[in-house]
Amino acid sequence: MEKILKEAVGIDVAQNELVATLGRMNECLDIELFAFKVFANSKKGINNLVSWASGQCSKPKDVRYVMEATGVYHEDLAYALSTLDLPTSIILPNKISNYARTLDVKTVTDKTASQAIARFGLERKLDNWNPPKAIYRELKQLTRERDQIVEQRAMVKIKDMQKKRKQCQT
Repeated sequence: MEKILKEAVGIDVAQNELVATLGRMNECLDIELFAFKVFANSKKGINNLVSWASGQCSKPKDVRYVMEATGVYHEDLAYALSTLDLPTSIILPNKISNYARTLDVKTVTDKTASQAIARFGLERKLDNWNPPKAIYRELKQLTRERDQIVEQRAMVKIKDMQKKRKQCQT
C-alpha cells in the first residue's frame, strides 16, 4: 500500500447544508476522492462532519478542511473547526471557480463543487485560516445589522412616498 501524503475535505457550504468530499494524495501524487456525504449546516451537522472525516482518514488531526468564502454561511463552520484546532483554509470563490474550469467537469453541482474544492486542497499548499479577534467579528455583525436597518428604512420611505402620491391623486 502506498503512503498517503495528504488528506483534505472539500466542503461546498450552503445556507442549510454542507456537501463534503474526502480526498487523499499518495506518494505517486495520485489523487483519490474516496468519500462523499451531505450534512446540515448546524452545530450538530458540523460535529457529524468532523466525526465522519476523522473516521475515514488515516491521520484525523492532519486532515485539511477547505471551503469557499460564501457570504456568512461558512463562518460557523470555520469557527467550529478553528475551535477544534483542525487545519482549515478558506478560499476566495473566484479561485475555486477558475480552478474548477481547468477540470473536466461538464455540470456543476454541489457534489462536483466539493470535489473541486477537495482537489484544490490536495494540489495546493494552503495557509491556515486564523479567526479574527472577537471585537472584529462583533463589529462585522453590527455593520451587517446597520446595513439591514438602513435598507429597511429606505424601503419604508419609498412606501410612504408612494402612499402620499396615491392620496394626492385621489
